[in-house]
Formats: sequence, structure tokens, C-alpha cells
Amino acid sequence: MNTFAADHTQKPSSPSSSNSNSWGKSNNLINRIAFLFILGVAVSFLLLYHSSYPFQSLLPSSSSSNLSIYQGYNESDLGKILKEAAMKDKTVILTTLNEAWAEPESIFDVFLESFKIGNDTNRLIKHLVIISLDEKAHVRCLAMHPHCYSLHSQPGDNFSSEAYFMTPTYLEMMWRRIDFLSTVLQLGYNFVFTDADIVWLRNPFPHFYKNVDFQIACDNYMGDPKNRHNSPNGGFNYVKSNKRSIKFYKFWYSSRLRFPGKHDQDVLNIIKFDPFINRIGLKMRFLDTKYFGGFCEPSRDFNLVCTMHANCCFGLGNKIHDLKLILQDWRRFMLATPHAKALSNFSWRAPDKCSTSSLHPPKKDKH
Repeated sequence: MNTFAADHTQKPSSPSSSNSNSWGKSNNLINRIAFLFILGVAVSFLLLYHSSYPFQSLLPSSSSSNLSIYQGYNESDLGKILKEAAMKDKTVILTTLNEAWAEPESIFDVFLESFKIGNDTNRLIKHLVIISLDEKAHVRCLAMHPHCYSLHSQPGDNFSSEAYFMTPTYLEMMWRRIDFLSTVLQLGYNFVFTDADIVWLRNPFPHFYKNVDFQIACDNYMGDPKNRHNSPNGGFNYVKSNKRSIKFYKFWYSSRLRFPGKHDQDVLNIIKFDPFINRIGLKMRFLDTKYFGGFCEPSRDFNLVCTMHANCCFGLGNKIHDLKLILQDWRRFMLATPHAKALSNFSWRAPDKCSTSSLHPPKKDKH
């Protein structure tokens, strides 16, 4: 139907106005086609980008509302606890704890006792934040220590029992730790992370390297702190919060997808050679076992030792037994005369029950 015929009051259009309307309609059509074309190109680009970088969306955001991949951290509570425990330079000491390690006379008691009897370590307890992995561990922590943070578990998680080496539960706990430490860095805090099966015998801070982003203890030390062929142990490290360390922890955590079935330490041994480390300018150092020893490679000099780690050891009972021997030997050293200490004739009785020849984890993960 002719629209103009229906309106008898409308005047006939002039040729010039008719051409103008036709041009406007054509122009609108062209604009629509151009818009749809640009939209199609944009969608195709996004699809291509995500197919080329499939893990990009898995990296934790730097925004305060999305610091963690797990989304299980109450950042308000965590920030408050970190602030209360931090040193003047915003450094905290962190460890994780589950029910098995929190039982009376277990790892937790030995760990706290070492701070009390160590050389210049008692004052560091107030800077210690304990990350509990289950409710019973959190209750025990609250009864023993002022700075406790409950890490909310994901559905199906069970971190309360002893997690045997390389079982699925163990791997999940180790990667959860890396994710959590990344969050701490993004909140602006430096940290010393220490496994709870490490005894602190001397204040380690004077023996850390200055102006280094990431420094880590070793299972075996080759003599050069810059040599990336050293064998790092993720159970003890000192990390400064900055853009380089945050990028590094994101890279470390996302790399678990490239190497499924490997724990954080194995992945670190691979990515420490990655060109990405040099590209972001991360300053990495490896700590000498004469200061930061363990059962893999003990620190022999009682006048130098800062920490001793129950590494190269399976079994909670074995760890407790040998760490208690370490504390007994340390007490004897601390009670000795200055002359006797200078002679350096002291030796550890551990490892006794811990040894690399007895590394036999269970055949399956019961947890």
C-alpha cells in the first residue's frame, strides 16, 4: 500500500527530497552492514585469541575483588590478620597446619617450641601467621597462637589427615599453597614461608640476601646461590612483594596445567630455566644448606645453623621423633660454655628414623 495515498493531507514530495530520503536509507543500510562486519571480526579475533592462549583466563586477576583462583579466601579477614602480624616492612612469617600436624605432641608443638628455645627467634613468634586447613587445626591454633587464619576448603576437599607424598591430596595441598601465597603477595606483604616440619634454631633474617625478589632453601646446595641447577625445596622461602614476584607466582601456579601430576617443587625445577624468569627480571637466589639445612643435607655447624627441615622423610611419626632429637641436641649446645661452642664438636643424632632409604609412600591415597 502506498503510504502517501493513505494520507490525503500530505503534500507531494519534491524530486530533491525523494532523492535525499533514498540516500539516507542506503546510508543506514551500509552502516548496519559495516557494524555487523566489524562485530564479526571482533568475535573471530576473541575466539582465536582464547584458542591461542587457553590458560590466560586461569591466571589470578590483580584486582582486589578477584585475587585468588580458588575464590576461597576472605581477603578482609586475611588482610586484618596480616596487618596485625606484620613487621615494619610488611613482612610476615607463614606456615600451614592441618589436623594431623596440630595434634598435641605433634609437629605443631615441636615447631612452636623451636621458636621459644632458638637463638633470637622467640621475638619472631608475634610475626607468625598460621594458616589452618581444617576446623580442628584452626581450633588448636586459636588455643595456642594469636594469629590464625582459616583457609576455606573447596567442596570435596579433605586436608585434615596426613597427606602422603605425591598422592592427589598432597598435590592439591601444595598447589593450594602456591595460590594462597600469590594472594599474600598481591595484598602487598613480603613473607617467609616455612613448613611446620622445620625447626627455627636461629634468626634467619641476617642470612638472607639483600635486594632479592625470591630466595629459597635447597635439598642439595651446589655452592653458588645464583646457580639454577641447585635443588630447591618449596618448604622454606623468602619472597618480596613486587610486580616481578607477583608475575612469577602467577606463572608458577598456571604452569601446573602444563605439567599435570607434578607437584610445585618439580614444576619450579622446570620453570626456573624458562626465559620468562629473565624477561620479568626476577632476582632469584638459592640458600646455603650450612644455614638452612635439612635431613637431605644437614647443616653441620651449630654456630651457623638457622633452620633444620625434616625433608627426605616419610611418616609423621618419623618426622616428630627426629625433630625432637634436633631440639634436644640444640638445647645441649645452648647450655654449653662459649669455649665448648667455639670448638664446634657438636653433632646431630638425626636423621635417625628419617632416611631416604625408607621413602615408601602408601600405594593409594586414602584421603
